Formats: sequence, C-alpha cells, structure tokens
Amino acid sequence: MKKVVLVGGCFDIIHYGHIHFLKHAKTLGDYLIVALESDKNIRRLKGKKRPIHGQNQRREMLESLSFVDQVIILKDEMKDKDYFDLVKKVKPQIIAVTKGDLIIGKKKKQAEEIGAEVIEISKVDSPSTSEIAKLLKIE
Repeated sequence: MKKVVLVGGCFDIIHYGHIHFLKHAKTLGDYLIVALESDKNIRRLKGKKRPIHGQNQRREMLESLSFVDQVIILKDEMKDKDYFDLVKKVKPQIIAVTKGDLIIGKKKKQAEEIGAEVIEISKVDSPSTSEIAKLLKIE
C-alpha cells in the first residue's frame, strides 16, 4: 500500500522554499498530493493582484516536478468542512505543513480523525512569493 502525503498551498511563483518543502514532503511517503488553492481564494487571501499565475498554470508547473504525483485544484469557496472532506477522501497517512503554519491546530484535528500524522517541515532561508513579487514590482 502506498504511503500518501498531502500538502496544500498557493504555489504561485515557484521558488526554492517551495522546492525544499515539496521534496522533503515526498521523502515522507510514496505518493505526494498537492491541494492547490484556487485563483479566487488566493485573491481573497493575498489581494487583487494575485495570483500571478492562474490555477491551471500553477497546476502544470507543480505536475512538472518529478516529486509531485498529483495536484488537486480546490474549489473557490473552501470552508473548514471542505478541507476536512478532502482529507477524508484522500486519506493521507501524513499531512505535511511548514513549521509555523497558522492553522496547524485544524490540520492536527483533521489528521487525528483519520489516523494520520502531521509533520512539520522547517522553512529555509529563501524569499517568499510575496517578497519576490515586491522585488519584481508586481505588488
């Protein structure tokens, strides 16, 4: 049986921090699934100038990475229940998060409900998408 790892995020401008996180997440199991935030949700979270790349472009970029096995584009109006329904459907053994994730409590509760484990991956010293967007004067 394959050990499934689930991660989530925006992954708008792919940068070294994303690569480090996704590669590390893949080492935790056999099959890496990325839950990708929709364009509409990113605009709500990050502002009207985002995302820089549309959800289909972001999906294609992620799918081109050898360590990403599947990308699921999330629906526009995700609520806590929707995220939990996705976790129940995917049934990962591991939910990987970035150290310092602001909603780790919710993710731990979801993991506990299905017998999965939450593993935190340390951040690396690398500019974030928002920092890169500011440097490029996109934001």
